[in-house]
Amino acid sequence: MEPQDQTAIVGSRVTLPCRVVNKTGALQWTKDDFGLGTHRNLSGFERYRMIGSDEEGDFSLEIYPVMLDDDARYQCQVGPGQAGEPGIRSKFATLTVLVPPEPPRIVQGDFLVTTEDREIELECVSLAGKPAAEITWIDGLGNVMTEGLDEIVEALPDGRRFTSKSILKLTPKKEHHNTTFTCQAQNTADRTYRSARLRLEVKYAPKVTLTITSGRMTEGAEVRLACRADANPLDLTYRWFINDELMAGDFTTEFIIPNISRRYHDAIVKCEVHNPVGKSEESETLDISYGPRFKTRPKSVQADQGTTVTLTCDVDGNPPPDILWIHEDTGKVVGTSVNLTMDVDKRTAGRYYCKAGVQGFHEIGAEATIMLKGKPTISSALVQFGIPGDNVRLECLAFSVPKPDHVVWTFKGNEVDASDKDYTILEDPLPEGIKSTLVIRESRDQHFGSYNCSVTNPYGSDTVEILLKAQKTFPLLLILVCVIGGVILIIAIAMIIILCQRREKKPQDCRDAEKQCKESDRSSNISDLKMELRTGSSVSNVHCELEYGPDSETGSESVVTRVGMPLAGPVAMPVNGGENIYRYSTEFTEPIFPPKDGQNNNGYVPYVDYSRDFNPPPPTTLGIESSRESLTMPNIDPRYSAAYGNPYLRNSSTSLPAPHATHNTHVSHAVGTPAPPPYTPATRNGAVPQVARLPHSPTTQYIVPNSQPTTVKRGTLATHV
Repeated sequence: MEPQDQTAIVGSRVTLPCRVVNKTGALQWTKDDFGLGTHRNLSGFERYRMIGSDEEGDFSLEIYPVMLDDDARYQCQVGPGQAGEPGIRSKFATLTVLVPPEPPRIVQGDFLVTTEDREIELECVSLAGKPAAEITWIDGLGNVMTEGLDEIVEALPDGRRFTSKSILKLTPKKEHHNTTFTCQAQNTADRTYRSARLRLEVKYAPKVTLTITSGRMTEGAEVRLACRADANPLDLTYRWFINDELMAGDFTTEFIIPNISRRYHDAIVKCEVHNPVGKSEESETLDISYGPRFKTRPKSVQADQGTTVTLTCDVDGNPPPDILWIHEDTGKVVGTSVNLTMDVDKRTAGRYYCKAGVQGFHEIGAEATIMLKGKPTISSALVQFGIPGDNVRLECLAFSVPKPDHVVWTFKGNEVDASDKDYTILEDPLPEGIKSTLVIRESRDQHFGSYNCSVTNPYGSDTVEILLKAQKTFPLLLILVCVIGGVILIIAIAMIIILCQRREKKPQDCRDAEKQCKESDRSSNISDLKMELRTGSSVSNVHCELEYGPDSETGSESVVTRVGMPLAGPVAMPVNGGENIYRYSTEFTEPIFPPKDGQNNNGYVPYVDYSRDFNPPPPTTLGIESSRESLTMPNIDPRYSAAYGNPYLRNSSTSLPAPHATHNTHVSHAVGTPAPPPYTPATRNGAVPQVARLPHSPTTQYIVPNSQPTTVKRGTLATHV
């Protein structure tokens, strides 16, 4: 009979059986391969002895009382016999010694004062158990607490016993006041619970409620947090923290974070409220919604056929971004996770697009390529052209993964030597291959023909024949002539269009000028009328039919001169002999004339029409006694007056005298009658000289220049300026 594994509690009795039949050699027990002796009393080991009898062949090992040191491996051994019988050994038997834990202890003691809504930790410790003790927490209502527990097991220096710790994280409430929390500990060595108790006293600090009032928190928005406290007394002081950092500012019941960014995501905002009893706080973790942003962009890889590759597209966003992998060649979605693992072959090789999106934000994307390693493939044009005498470039474009080892150009069976002064070879690396350019300096006819381009990499090579042909040049002189002729033609067409547009605008300009003349006449004031003379616009002056007499001047410059010019002034009238007569307007009652030819001009009677139909009376001599010389003045009809056609220049109290009447009047300046302005004979701003009308003289008597006796000539008189 061989010993078996056993378990024993410290202080108990253990028997390890061992029976041997036909024993010839010496028998002993070993403990962890250390011999205990061959005698049954096992001297030196007071708690150990072999029980049974030799007759029965029973050599069982008894241990009492069991101690922790007895935890070991035991074996029953029989040595060789005197006649040469071989020795035998039993299998090892392991004795496991169990140790009950010490009574548990609460680190915070048996009484704790805390504040409502403030998280606390209660730690219960049970020492020297083998195996480690199991700790259970029970609240004041008899409920087993399973949440907020952290279990810690630590080995003692002897390596056999263990210390158990249980940390209870608790947020005290008002209901926990004066309740008792119990910590129980046990292991398999002692099924009787051992316990420790703690009574909790909760103070009623301000009861704080922290809420986010701004709704969904999106990057760039304004976040508002409201802190409300129910406390007694109500003498409250508020303080705000972000990740335990005190925020400056006069914040009380509301905390504002303008233009919030993603760095505030998962930040802890805490509102702390004080009153004379104590302080209380409430915290809120910010959940900021923000758009996707790459943490790791996918990178292109090169792989052999049959191997496995992984593309990574790590994107940060909140909520977590939705990721799609799209195979560009087929347009199919091939993955929806951060990593895309593919078996490489011709079907799976190609470009892959990673698209990441968060609802409410713009999508982002990046691409990577799985490049299948293989021999090069040349894709250059088989026929290329060059101009004799110029530098000619032959291009050999090759797709090659991995990069080509070398590129060889041959012409007429001979390899093109880069050291040849006629040739230069340029190589430009491409993302998926190479471009080799053969430059022929100052090409001649013998340089044209068939060239071979060979590209080689570790997986093979490819060769293509490129035919170089001479390209006929277009004469440079003919090109210049065509370009210059085209420019001249465009300029000519542009000038014609501009001239045509100017001609089309002339009638409209005339109508606008005529309208301006009429409106100016209607709104004029005899005392301070200001008129705009455009001396540089020949088109408007000619087509408005304003005749100023032979002395009128129109300049060629577009200069606008603004002069003060009363409408009631002398009007030049051409007479026989080329001499001019100057007349002065007066005030008279407007005669009523029927419309010309039955036409109605909306109350406006053009004076020019009537002046054509009127025959002036023969000239008479008017004697004027004054300081001036006597002047010869014709008998003038009042309808020749400038005030005749303008109702703004007439005085209703003045009667219209009979036509063709003549009077002799002495010129004198009556009191209250202003003297005429001292105009000089020279024209001012295009105006003709003016002379004063005699005071108290009839409307048909005027002062005319003494140096020019004139007669009246039928013609058109200008009454509007």
